[in-house]
Amino acid sequence: MHNLSNIMRILLSILAISSLLLLLLSSTTTTNKAIITKKIHNVVSKSSPLHVHDENLQVAHSNCEGTLYPELCISTLASLFPGTSLKRKSIAELISGIINHTVDIVKISASNCTGIKNKFGSEIDTRENRALDDCLELFEDTILDLSDALSDLQSRNTSAKRYHHLQTLFSASMTNQFTCLDGFFYSKGKIRKQIEKRLYRISQLVSNSLVMLEKIPKEQKKTDQQVFPEYGEMVDGFPRWVTRKDRRLLQASTNATAMSADLVVAKDGSGNFTTISEAVEAAPKSSTKRFVIYIKEGGYFENVEVVKKKTMLMFIGDGIGKTVVKAHRNVVDGWTTFRSATVAVMGKGFIARDMTFENSAGPSKHQAVALRSGADLSAFYRCSFVGYQDTLYAHSLRQFYKECDVYGTVDFVFGNAAVVLQDSNLYARKPNPNQKNIFTAQGREDPNQNTGISILNCKVTAAADLIPFKSEFQTYLGRPWRQYSRTVYLNSLIDDVVDPRGWLEWDGDFALSTLYYGEYMNRGPGANTISRVNWPGYRVINSSMEANQFTAESFIQVSDWLPSDNIPFYSGLN
Repeated sequence: MHNLSNIMRILLSILAISSLLLLLLSSTTTTNKAIITKKIHNVVSKSSPLHVHDENLQVAHSNCEGTLYPELCISTLASLFPGTSLKRKSIAELISGIINHTVDIVKISASNCTGIKNKFGSEIDTRENRALDDCLELFEDTILDLSDALSDLQSRNTSAKRYHHLQTLFSASMTNQFTCLDGFFYSKGKIRKQIEKRLYRISQLVSNSLVMLEKIPKEQKKTDQQVFPEYGEMVDGFPRWVTRKDRRLLQASTNATAMSADLVVAKDGSGNFTTISEAVEAAPKSSTKRFVIYIKEGGYFENVEVVKKKTMLMFIGDGIGKTVVKAHRNVVDGWTTFRSATVAVMGKGFIARDMTFENSAGPSKHQAVALRSGADLSAFYRCSFVGYQDTLYAHSLRQFYKECDVYGTVDFVFGNAAVVLQDSNLYARKPNPNQKNIFTAQGREDPNQNTGISILNCKVTAAADLIPFKSEFQTYLGRPWRQYSRTVYLNSLIDDVVDPRGWLEWDGDFALSTLYYGEYMNRGPGANTISRVNWPGYRVINSSMEANQFTAESFIQVSDWLPSDNIPFYSGLN
C-alpha cells in the first residue's frame, strides 16, 4: 500500500504538469500537436519509471475540455480511474465518480464544522455559531441533492428533461457552498478561513460536472437560442409539476379547501393547532402525496421552517392580509441572512396560496428575509411578501410565483434559484435616508448554472409610502450580486420610479462584462431604454425567440410540475 501511494502521488504530479501542455493541443496544427504529445511523453518518461499512456491523457483531456478547472478535472479523473479504466467509462460514470468524491468532501466539511463547534463553542460568538449551523444544514441538503443526482445519472433515460434536472441539482449544490460562506460576512473570527478551501473545491468539482453534462447524448438538445431551458412546457399558464389534484386545491373555494385539509391551524383554537410550526411538525416526512395545511385568518407571530424531508406540503390561507405569518429576525440582531427568514421552505413540491409572509424588522435592521425558498418545484399563488432589505430570498432550485405582491427596498428579490414571477407586483418602499432601492440582486456564481430571475408581465412600481418621496430616492431594476448575475424583465409595466439608467453597479466594474441583464417589450414611463447603462452584459432584447427562453415554459419547464387546474399560468410571453 505504501508503494502504491507513492506511485499515485507521482502520477498525479505528472498529470498536473502534462495537463497544462495538453491544453495547448486544441489550438495547434496537427504537426504541432504531434510535437507537443512527444514532449509530454518525454516529461512523463523522465519523471517516473511508470508507463503512462498518452491515450489515457487524451481521454482525460477530452472529457475535461471546456471545464473552468481543467487541471482539477484531469487529476480527479486520473485518481478515480487509474490505469486504462478511464477510457472504458461512459460520461455518466465519470460524472458519478466525481460526484461521489464530492459527497465525501462535503461529509468531511460537515465533520470539520461540527468539530469546530465542539472544540471552540464557548469562544465562538452567536453569529458564528449560527453561521456554522447554516453550513451544517446546507451540507446535509447538498448531500441529498447530489445523491438524487447520482440516482439520475444511473438511469438510462437520456432526455433533455433529465439533463435539466441534473443541471438544477448541481447548480443548487454550488449555491449551498457560497451561502455557507456568506454567513461569516460580518464575522470577525477566522472560521471562514478554516473551512473555505474545501467549499471552493466542492464548488469547482460540481462546476466541472456541469460542463461534462453537456457531453452526455440527449434525445432532445436545447437550441443555441435557449438561455433558460429549465421551466419546461406550460399548461394554461402554470407549470406541469403541480398535479391535477393540486390544481383543484388551488382553484377551490376557501370553504372547500377547509373541508379537504389534512390539518387546520387556527388562532382561536378551533383547529388542530394554534401555530403553523406545530402543524408542520405533525406533517409526514418524505410524503409523495399532497398534504394540505389550512391556516385560518389571523396573525401568526412565529418563525416557520419546512425542512427538506417535509415534502409535498401545501399552505392555504384566507387571503392576503388576512392570514399573516410575521417575525423580525435580522442581521443587525445577530442572525445570518439565511436564518433571518420568517418562513423558510426546503421541502420539494411546496405550495402556498392566499397568505402574507412578513418580516417586520424595518429598514434599519438591514437584511431581514420574509420568505426563503430552497424548495424545488415550489409555487406561490396570490401571496404577499413584505419586508425591506432582502424580502424574498429565492435561494435555489426551481420556483414559480403567480399573482403575488413583493414589497421591499434593497435587493428585495434575490438569490440563485431559477425563478419566474408572473403577473405579479413589485413595490419599492421608502428606504432609509441615503439608501437606494434595488428590485433584484441575482446570485449566479458560475456561467454554467441554470439560474436567474425572470420577471414576466409584472408591475414594477412604488409602494404607497414611497410615492410622495420618489424624487428623493433612486430606484433601480437590479444589480449584480455575483459574477454571472442574470435577470430579465419581459412585457412588464415599469413605472417612473425606476431611474433612467435602469441598473446599478455593485462595486465598480465587477461583473459588468459577465452578467446577463435584459429588457423586452416593457411599457410605462420607466421602460424607455434610451438612457440605459452601456455595460457589455446588458442588452435590449429585440428577438421574440430570445425572449421566449426566459418564459416559465422554457426556463423552469413549468408544465412538467405545475398543471393548471389549481394555479392558472401561461407558458409563453402572453
